Amino acid sequence: MSGTLSADEAEALRRRNRALEDEVARLRSALATARAEAATEAPPRDETAFARAFWQAPARIDAILPEPDPARIDDSEFRRLADHLPILCWLARSDGYLYWYNRRWLDYCGTTQAAMAGWGWQSVHDPEALPRVTAVWAASIATGEPFEMVFPLRGADGVFRPFLTRIVPLRDASGRVVRWFGVNTEIGAQVRAEAALRTSEMRLRRAQEAGGVGVFSIDLDWNIIHATPHFFRLYGLAEQETLPVDAVARLVIPEDAGFVSQWADRGAGLTDADVAYRIRRADDGAERWIARRGAIERDAGGQPIRFVGAVRDITDHKSAEQRAEANQRELRLITDALPVLIAFIDWDYIYRFANAAYQDWFFRPAAEIVGRDVRELLGPAAFELRRPYVERARAGEAVRFEIPWPHQDGRHRDAEIRYLPRRGADGAVDGFHVFVQDITDRKRVEAALLSEVTQRTRERDRLWETTNDLMGTAGLDGFLKTVNPAWTHMLGWSEAELLGRPFLDIVDPADHVEMAEVVGRLSAGETVMGFVDRVLTRAGERRVVMWTAVPDPGTGLFYIVGRDLTEQRRVEEQLLQAQKMEAIGQLTGGIAHDFNNLLTGIVGSLDLMQTRIQQGRTDAIERYARAALSSANRASALTHRLLAFARRQPLEPQPTAANPLITGMEDLLRRTLGERIHLEIVTAGGLWLTLCDPHQLENALLNLAINARDAMPEGGRLVIETGNAQLDRAYTRQNAGVNEGAYVCVSVSDTGTGMSPEIAARAFDPFFTTKPLGQGTGLGLSMIYGFAKQSDGHVRIYSEPGCGTTVKLYLPRYHGAAPPETGESGLVELHRAERGETVLVVEDDPVVRDLIVEVLGDLGYTALQAADAEAGLAVLRAPGRIDLLISDVGLPGGLNGRQMVDAARPDRPDLKVLFITGYAENATFGNGHLEPGMRMMTKPFPVEALAARVRAMIAGLD
Repeated sequence: MSGTLSADEAEALRRRNRALEDEVARLRSALATARAEAATEAPPRDETAFARAFWQAPARIDAILPEPDPARIDDSEFRRLADHLPILCWLARSDGYLYWYNRRWLDYCGTTQAAMAGWGWQSVHDPEALPRVTAVWAASIATGEPFEMVFPLRGADGVFRPFLTRIVPLRDASGRVVRWFGVNTEIGAQVRAEAALRTSEMRLRRAQEAGGVGVFSIDLDWNIIHATPHFFRLYGLAEQETLPVDAVARLVIPEDAGFVSQWADRGAGLTDADVAYRIRRADDGAERWIARRGAIERDAGGQPIRFVGAVRDITDHKSAEQRAEANQRELRLITDALPVLIAFIDWDYIYRFANAAYQDWFFRPAAEIVGRDVRELLGPAAFELRRPYVERARAGEAVRFEIPWPHQDGRHRDAEIRYLPRRGADGAVDGFHVFVQDITDRKRVEAALLSEVTQRTRERDRLWETTNDLMGTAGLDGFLKTVNPAWTHMLGWSEAELLGRPFLDIVDPADHVEMAEVVGRLSAGETVMGFVDRVLTRAGERRVVMWTAVPDPGTGLFYIVGRDLTEQRRVEEQLLQAQKMEAIGQLTGGIAHDFNNLLTGIVGSLDLMQTRIQQGRTDAIERYARAALSSANRASALTHRLLAFARRQPLEPQPTAANPLITGMEDLLRRTLGERIHLEIVTAGGLWLTLCDPHQLENALLNLAINARDAMPEGGRLVIETGNAQLDRAYTRQNAGVNEGAYVCVSVSDTGTGMSPEIAARAFDPFFTTKPLGQGTGLGLSMIYGFAKQSDGHVRIYSEPGCGTTVKLYLPRYHGAAPPETGESGLVELHRAERGETVLVVEDDPVVRDLIVEVLGDLGYTALQAADAEAGLAVLRAPGRIDLLISDVGLPGGLNGRQMVDAARPDRPDLKVLFITGYAENATFGNGHLEPGMRMMTKPFPVEALAARVRAMIAGLD
């Protein structure tokens, strides 16, 4: 029957089942044994990786130790050790990125780990030394060489102190730099702060147990493996029921093949119980370390029948062991590099660790220190001195004290000693760490600094009390906070009065706007220097004070120092007046020659005319009259130059198109320059209008052309060019007295001899000329300068010897519409009165007044006259027809011509006024501020021009 087993078959099946049950039992037993052994290999619960590394105890590590992680530097034992190091220390990655500082570092600098991370350390360095420090640090990073340098670091109190900084590279087994360890120690006579130690990630993780165990058995007769699934995963093999031993042996790296047992050895029972070897996994070729533990199973006769064991991946363990060895070397390197004595003394007073500094303090190597009793090493007297502190440390208290510790040669030395207790797993103190630092220089420096600070404080107090400068602090709220006695001495206000009121109360109201701008700049963190305002004294006087103000960031305060410039300004004004008097003296000597020549021509011509009339000879009178008139016109032109230089020439500014004005002068300029000089006029398209007196602009261009001609005696090239210009703030800051904005620029350039910088600097000075005596008065460029300034413009000169000269004239842009063009009316036909109009003439000079009255009478006007402002005002206030007022600007009697007109406005609001003047005393005249219905003529003037202007104004055409 197909479903029934025979007796033999049933018995065979039972034997196979029992064999399978035995095999499973053996595998379970081997697995339990492996787990128990792994548990025994784990480190004790009270033993840390750091402790094993520190005391050089052998450690079994079952996991890869990760790279240093600042977030994990929180172990209580490690933190206490590192944060109580009496020097500054830190760690950086291999690329120089600083990621951790000890407590001493942070306390000294008054900062946090977050603020200092990366490159934050640069904020506590002296800015002058920082470039050199970063250069040396960068070189060390690039070459892997240690770093040693002295530079200052700023403490939390703001004081810079010099530190000796040592940085050593920490390498892995291959020699690659994996991180850097740095320490900062005060040295020499400049030592100030405590140094501290905090080591590079000296705390190792606890070794982890193996991730999994693969259990196996080898049939020694058939040389095949029976194994659990994890066994196959460890070797990267596919899970299968049986596996030839050779399939595993082929995965072993050849160099480690000797650690794998051979078939014959296994059969003879000679296989090692525990071995470790490397393999290349079958699936991905990764190299892994395998630990194998097993035993020979024998039959009742003692013959080997199978090999049973377990395997586990110990790659992480191997890496951890290598790291532990590296960390142990690193710890020793770090502690030996520190100029601080570091040790550990156990409960029985025995040294268990000592760094290389013991060579300097006890004059014997650290190897001779470890294992000795501290009482023996120090001696009875020295130990008794330390006993109270030792007992406190053994009781669990962190102790700090200072004692004298002389050098071997007897020289004095002060030592700072710290005892830091160490607790075991049960919390009991099992010993204490020792940190000893030489503080001799620090104490010396502290004493010196205290003396220096005391001296400087006394000096500062003396300066505060005795200086004549105003010193103090003020707040952005507008109130003074502190003032020195100079405030009361200079201004008369008491300290209470100054501090109890807004500062603006004692500042001249005219300076309030600028003062507000200065406070705004200070609130933005800007230092303000050279600000000048006027401060009111208690007696009502104004003192001119120049201020320097420096903000104190984050406090809302700023420090101020003010210097009284009142007397200096008064002296400057006196000097300016003296210079003006000197200029008048130069005028007397420099212009007298020209005026005498002109007066000779006028007086001589008039004398000849009078003589010829007496003789009855009239044929040459016209020639003498033209000569006299020519000399008079030249005298008038010279007077206009003087007034333009003084910026008092009455101008008649009007919207002016510079391009047609210049091209209209082309023929005149060519005749003036002569055939040797090539004239080129370059006019810009879209040129703006400018507001100026066109006649004075023509005169300025003619003067510049004449100067250029004289600079090119052998001929050359003259270029007159126009263009639009925008003068920005940067330009105006470099050129005092210039307002930023839009200008029309007229440039005159020549290829002449040029000028040296010294001559160019004086070119605009009055009466300064390089021409021979009698060939120039030195007023040409001064007149141009005065015209530009009076027109609210600007003029610059550029010149080099042998390279020619360029003069640029900047005139303000006019934003209105261009005036309509009008043709010349001509002055051949005199403009007579049409309906008997009445004109009032107010002029203090009887000759001029009679002349104007006679001309008006000849033209048919009714002419009234007055000799001063009061008489003229009486006529204006009286009833009667007055179609036009002709008035001089300067009049006797207390009122000038403009004031007289203003007083008469209520009675005659529509009165038309023609001012005549040769000297405008009020800046209102000549700057384009005349009211509608007002015009101005400059003396002297032709009678035809006067007649035309009177007719045009009465008719409403001007």
